[in-house]
Amino acid sequence: MILPIIQVIIAVFLIIVILFQVQGSGLSAAFGSGGEFYRSKRSIERLLQRATIILAVLFGVISIALLLPAR
Repeated sequence: MILPIIQVIIAVFLIIVILFQVQGSGLSAAFGSGGEFYRSKRSIERLLQRATIILAVLFGVISIALLLPAR
């Protein structure tokens, strides 16, 4: 009963993280082209990429768990 709720929450977070990646050019412009902000920009992009992978794997695992018959 709780797995579908968790799956919806993960799906919403996954959509948000993906939308932040699509707006990556906007994030780049927000940080400017200065060299001192390059590391911050790269770390944010890396964090978004890892969050996407983790959320996608969790979403897949929960989807498979929901397919298994209940005991």
